[in-house]
Amino acid sequence: MKRFGVVLGASGDIGKAISVRLAEQGWSLYLHWNSRYPAELIDSLESRWPSQEFIAVQADFRSENGGEKLAGQVYDASCVIIACGQGHYGLLAETAEEDLEDLWRVHVKNPLSVIKRLSRFFSRHDSSYVVFVSSIWGETGAAMETAYSAVKGAQIAFVRAYAKEMAGRGTRVNAIAPGMIRSKMNDAFTDEETDEITRGIPLGIGSPEDVANAAAYLTGGGADYLTGQVIRVNGGWLI
Repeated sequence: MKRFGVVLGASGDIGKAISVRLAEQGWSLYLHWNSRYPAELIDSLESRWPSQEFIAVQADFRSENGGEKLAGQVYDASCVIIACGQGHYGLLAETAEEDLEDLWRVHVKNPLSVIKRLSRFFSRHDSSYVVFVSSIWGETGAAMETAYSAVKGAQIAFVRAYAKEMAGRGTRVNAIAPGMIRSKMNDAFTDEETDEITRGIPLGIGSPEDVANAAAYLTGGGADYLTGQVIRVNGGWLI
């Protein structure tokens, strides 16, 4: 019997890396995208694992009903990985209301809507998994990224509460809190800013594969006694 997982944000750097690692573990995947259809990723996955299924599902999580639209395209799932994201850098006083709404919908409202709707499938399976790719800023906060820190903190609060709610049903709910990861999301930093940040990280800047390895651990069966936890993948930046 095929195991189906859903990767929200599969067209992003971290989402792609997670998709590859889960496919290596035998998962068939629904691959969420918004504006960038993951054609290259799907072709690669299908060529490497032809006995598994890889299905693209489109939804704009900035819209009010993005989560509902995505969930309507999924017909089974025992794993949901939330790797979709939208950054925002700037003073809170200068943050537009539209940006606040987008951050809330992309990081919290629509992911919760997806989980709520797909949780009806979890009872079909002995074990099921929910993993949020949150952020170091969800734990400690960052000046000039106050709104972003707030929604990432909300993800972590949800993980801790939902883990308690779903443990009796065999669903493990955890979060990964990456630090500085080489991805398009951090392209806004100048080389000088990146170098300055790097000097403060004992193990340097991480890669999308570092986050993917943590996701694979949490969903691979070997971490089934972990739930409600935040795995820090930050190179020692926050200890």
